[in-house]
Parts: sequence; C-alpha cells; structure tokens
Amino acid sequence: MANSNRPTTEIADVYRGTFIHSTQQTALQILEDKLLGVDMDGKIAFIGKGAELDRLSQTFGFSPSEVTQLAQHEFFMPGLVDTHIHAAQYSYAGTALDMPLLQWLNTYTFPVESRFEDLQFAHRVYSQVVKRTLRNGTTTACYFATIHTDSSLLLGQIANDFGQRALVGKVCMDRNNSVKHYKETSQECQEETCRFIAELLNKKYPLVRPVVTPRFARFCSAALLGQLGAMAKNNNLHIQSHISEIVEDFQLVKDQFPESESFTDVYHKYNLLTDKTVMAHGCHLSDEELALFRETGASLSHCPNSNISLCSGMLNVRNVLNHKVKLGLGTDVAGGYSASMLDAVRRTLDTSKVLTIQDPEHDTLTFEEVFRLATLGGSQALSLDDRTGNFEVGKDFDALRVNVAAPDGPIDLIQCEEPKIILEKFLNLGDDRNIVEVFVAGRKVVPFTEPTA
Repeated sequence: MANSNRPTTEIADVYRGTFIHSTQQTALQILEDKLLGVDMDGKIAFIGKGAELDRLSQTFGFSPSEVTQLAQHEFFMPGLVDTHIHAAQYSYAGTALDMPLLQWLNTYTFPVESRFEDLQFAHRVYSQVVKRTLRNGTTTACYFATIHTDSSLLLGQIANDFGQRALVGKVCMDRNNSVKHYKETSQECQEETCRFIAELLNKKYPLVRPVVTPRFARFCSAALLGQLGAMAKNNNLHIQSHISEIVEDFQLVKDQFPESESFTDVYHKYNLLTDKTVMAHGCHLSDEELALFRETGASLSHCPNSNISLCSGMLNVRNVLNHKVKLGLGTDVAGGYSASMLDAVRRTLDTSKVLTIQDPEHDTLTFEEVFRLATLGGSQALSLDDRTGNFEVGKDFDALRVNVAAPDGPIDLIQCEEPKIILEKFLNLGDDRNIVEVFVAGRKVVPFTEPTA
C-alpha cells in the first residue's frame, strides 16, 4: 500500500534568506527570511516563511540541517537576461568604437565574423564569451553567431556544456555589397539555416534552442525574408533581428522595400513579427510602429551602451512601456563594450536621465523598473517567462547568489542596510566579485566546473 504522507516532489536543495525579484504587478518584491526549495528537475517547488521550517521539512521531506543559510549581506535575485548579444564580436569588445554603425560594420565586424569558419578560433572566442557572461550573472542569452553553420552549432554546444540557457542564431544575409566574401546566396542561406535548425534541435539540449536570425532587413532579399518567416512559423521558433537603430535606417530600408510603409512593416509583411520575435534597438520607431509591435506580440531589446557608443540614438523606454510593448535589455557586444548586464542596467538609467535633462516632463525610469527589465522583462521579451524570470513556484531556479560585502569587492558597506538599499548598491556598484554563485535550472554553473572534452 502506498504511503499517502510521502512527498510527491523530491527536493534537491533548500535555501533560506532574502529573495528579491519582480512580478507582473510589482517592479520590486523583497521576500525576507524565506525558505525556497528546488526539486530534482531544477524547478522551484515551494517558497515559505523561515519560521515554517519544521512544517515545510515534513511536508516536502527534507532535513532542516541541509538548508543552506545565506549570510547577512547576501540575497538571491533572478538570473540576468541578455536579450541581444553578438557572441562572434566578443574578441574586440572594448575597442573599435570610433565610427558610426555602417562604417563600423564594414571595417571591424564583417572581417572578424568571417574568421568563424575556423572552428578552432570559434571555440576559443565562444568559450570565453559564455564564461564571461555567466560569471557576470547572465543566465539567459540570446546570441547572434555568424553565417557559418558549424561554428554556430558549436556555440550551442558550448552554451549547453557550461549550462547557460541560450537562444542561438545562425546569421542570415544574402546582400552585402561592402564585404563581398561575407555573405551567402539565398539558396545557401536557406539550406544552411534548415541544417542549423535541424541539427541543433536534434541535439535535444535542455536549455539551448535555435533562433531564426535575419541580420537586418537591408542585408536580406525579400525572398530570403519570406523563407525565414515561413521557417520560423513551421518550426515554431524564435526570431531575432535589428530595427531602426540609426536615423538613416528608414531611408535605406525604404529604398530597398518601397512597397512597405515602414521598417516594421517590412518584417511584418514577411511574417517575422510574432510573439516570439525580439528586435534590437528600435531607437527611431514611430508610435504607429510600436502599435504594430503590441498587436503582434513582438518585443524590443534595449541596448543603451551600443546606442551611445556608436552614436545611434537613445530609445525612450518609457514610451515603449506606455505602448505596452514587451521590452528587455541587451549588451549588444561589441557595439556595446561591456558583456555585463549590470552595465546595461546602468546605461539604461543614464539614458533615461539624459532624456529627462532634455525634456523635464519625461518620466524617468526608476532602478526598480530597470531591475525588472533586466530579469522578468527580459524573459518576457524572449517569451520564456513561463520558465524563468522570477521566483514563482513551478519556474526553473535561475538565480544569482549575491554578496554585497564580498571580500576585496567593489562595495564598501559602512552600516547595516535594508535589502532594497543593498540591491541598489549592487546594481550601481557591483561586479562579478559580488556574484558568489550562479544557478541555471537548479544547477550551480558558477563557480565553473570545466566541461569534459
């Protein structure tokens, strides 16, 4: 006879302390002295009060002596979500920011990306970018790779080996008159993208999925955009690209697609605006285009470091949110010089304040709102919020264990502070030294255990 008192869920880990996250209703929710249990599948099994330890241990069948207790200046927060990053550009991050976008692409980006046909070079760069972003708390990343199928598959393997949740895109571009050796024909692009999708899906990685990736409407023919839209629909896949990054984009795209009413309409016409689409930048979108984003469920990735570094423009995030368009944050390496999402948080706040300087009526973003954009907002932008983004029972445990008083860290605590102040200090002053542990789907991925060859 079955034991009716036996727990139905086997608990792998239980943590006690302060948990800080966002919800749909609240930009910042602080849960003090809570117990959070993670089951064997890496999902959050329960959240309860610390005072209920005995009851919860009996209900869920764990020993109180096995509970991990956080220290006074520690807290858990959801993992950071980078909604737009070019993994192949990481080798020159922090340099080459002396040109406007289009000249920058031709001078630096395309020559470097063309090297990723070399799998040894690709392995070196991709291993470094996955490790660096994980170390900086990025538990989910939406990656652009290059046009090369095999090295793009390698990026997926590396993300899986290190335990990062990732969307990986083989870049598609059949129009590139500036660097002629770095493009494919429409036929090659279609065939290789099909191969990339099929092979990556066949790997059955638990946390890594393909994302259909037209680089940018101007670098793609109408036929290719149509093929990619159909491919995404038929396979129920995510889509990523760039939109309205610079002022010149509108006329450049209009010249190539004269039948379309706007840049957004180009993507919409080829079925590339869906509730699984994330478009980077959007600095110069009209209100009508934002309404189309809202209608289709497509989202934006705000990349403030890149927007400033390449003098592209400044996205009015408040206006996007007022249009009820999903929005997350991105580093946009290497147009953005930092691979840390903490930098994206800071540059987002800076950009909002500059807009307020220009227009005192502008409603400046708060750090609580930007915290939500970097966590739950990012998961919503990538349509992954059913699995990650905050500490709700049933979601995967993607989390950072943060110690604001880490030895030799960048933060000096003069006095005992409440959790909200500690979080604000971490967002403004912290770095990877404060991120003690990183968890993805319940697995501790930082500190690293090197994957086997």
